[in-house]
Amino acid sequence: MTAIVSSTRSTPRKPSGAKLSQAQKPDDDLEELKDAIRAMAADKKLASERDLAETLGVKRHQLRRALLALRANGELEPARAKRQSLVSHDGESLVRATNPMEVIEMRIAIEPFLARLAAVRASPQEMARIEQAATTASDVDSGAWDVAFHKLIAAASGNKLAASLYSLLRQVSSDARVRLGSSNRPATPQRIATRDTEHRAIAQAIVRRDPDGADRAMRAHLASVQKRVMEQLNPGAIPHP
Repeated sequence: MTAIVSSTRSTPRKPSGAKLSQAQKPDDDLEELKDAIRAMAADKKLASERDLAETLGVKRHQLRRALLALRANGELEPARAKRQSLVSHDGESLVRATNPMEVIEMRIAIEPFLARLAAVRASPQEMARIEQAATTASDVDSGAWDVAFHKLIAAASGNKLAASLYSLLRQVSSDARVRLGSSNRPATPQRIATRDTEHRAIAQAIVRRDPDGADRAMRAHLASVQKRVMEQLNPGAIPHP
């Protein structure tokens, strides 16, 4: 909170930190509170709302009314904006703050839950689309096909909030500043075949209405993804069998 900017009013000074009288009318209380805030702000920078309310012996909503009135007539500087949220509308702040390992860790935390829900809630049409997307079509962008498969599962979970969070996570993971240096190279036929096998295991569990199986299959798939991420970040650190 900030100090008084300027005031042409001459108001009686009250001892800093003095608590307000309890036997006042509401309007009188507000004026007395404003006078107390003026006096405190003239002496030093105002404390936080919580501390200020405790010092003056008033409720937070009463304090805010007085602060709003003082700011409205220019006696106090405007309230400082709160710290900007980490998540901006386009995920830019998240992109700057994260890395590939954090992305896969969050996928492991979220996606098995989505697969479990999809096994319980997916409609027959959604199951058919998931099953079809489990095998990569020819002459397509394999990366985009992979994302589409996982987003179909998120949508079939029936949890719109979780699906939206997952969509943001994939948006962040696809940004060039978070991608692994080698991730822009096309996936090899062997890698696509392995991924399709893992995807089909997930899809089959969902179609069987087997939430435990869908959870396990998704975790196994993401463990494979995590291993590749670690290998690409630290070549040679993980010995191949």
